[in-house]
Amino acid sequence: MDCWIVTGGAGFIGSNFVRMALERTDARIVVLDKLTYAGNLLSLADVTDHPRFHFVEADIADRATVEQIFRDHHPIAVLNFAAETHVDRSIDGPAAFIQTNVVGTFELLEISRRYLERLDPAARRRFRFLHVSTDEVYGSLGARGAFTEATPYQPNSPYSASKAGADHIVRAYFATYGLPAIITNCSNNYGPYQFPEKLIPLMILNALAGKPLPIYGDGGHVRDWLYVEDHCTGILLALQRGRLGEKYNIGARCERTNLELVNLLCEHLENLRPAAANPAIAAAGVENYAALRTFVDDRPGHDRRYAIDAVKIQGELGWRPEHDLDAGLAATVRWYLDQGDWCDAVTSGSYRRERLGLSQTATRP
Repeated sequence: MDCWIVTGGAGFIGSNFVRMALERTDARIVVLDKLTYAGNLLSLADVTDHPRFHFVEADIADRATVEQIFRDHHPIAVLNFAAETHVDRSIDGPAAFIQTNVVGTFELLEISRRYLERLDPAARRRFRFLHVSTDEVYGSLGARGAFTEATPYQPNSPYSASKAGADHIVRAYFATYGLPAIITNCSNNYGPYQFPEKLIPLMILNALAGKPLPIYGDGGHVRDWLYVEDHCTGILLALQRGRLGEKYNIGARCERTNLELVNLLCEHLENLRPAAANPAIAAAGVENYAALRTFVDDRPGHDRRYAIDAVKIQGELGWRPEHDLDAGLAATVRWYLDQGDWCDAVTSGSYRRERLGLSQTATRP
């Protein structure tokens, strides 16, 4: 039975992928996760007893531990979801992003390269290293156009710079050592199990609690939204059928300004849990969820617009998103309404849905 190592598999996208891989493939899935604030075994609670699931708590930058995991499980594929991901946190403390996203990816590549050398020729031909990245490595778009796989990198935050660095190292290991690697770059994901510091779950939970809905700047920043299950389908296709050494952009062309997105979330909340029946809204002294919208100072280096051109993965691998934004948001709001215990548990540490990314040393030109 083939074994896939999924790093960061207890996080948002990783846990959704693990669930999909267990449902759609016969692979044995070994999840390797450091269990930082954004990684939680509760996100895998429904699969922990699955006979093809195994979990190891480990840091991808810990070479000795990860080498032992390779020796124990003999993977035929490594999918690297492990990352520090929140831009605001990278502004407050970039060191962790460099350590995990750059150093950690390097360690995985080195371990994979040395492991590959020990495999027989047939196993070596089947081995894959798939690195999951972001559209933020490309920087900011103007009013028109979309990121293609040939778009030059121009990261503008410590987070995106760390992911760009990791992408380049992965590509170099393919070019230099022949490591059979594939890179995917996705647009903004949303859906179940996303940690509540990110925009969509933060807005949902704050609205339900009658708290302000902070919107950066003028609310005109544009993002291309991708339902997490559609993203995971694209990753699975890239792993199974993607060309080695290639990168694939994954995006649904669901562009909305942040203000438009928050308005849509307020509408879905009104439909599913009317503000008139929510005591928190009355206690806040407002009549509806939209009245909680609050414009706050923009964060430093905030990219204005992202949009993904997914023609390559559509043409080569036959990928198509199955969720439009309205249906995906409705499903996401319902999930967070039904999963109060999960939300309470994952935010029981130091994070309390406060504003991040306002470094005291940050300046604007």
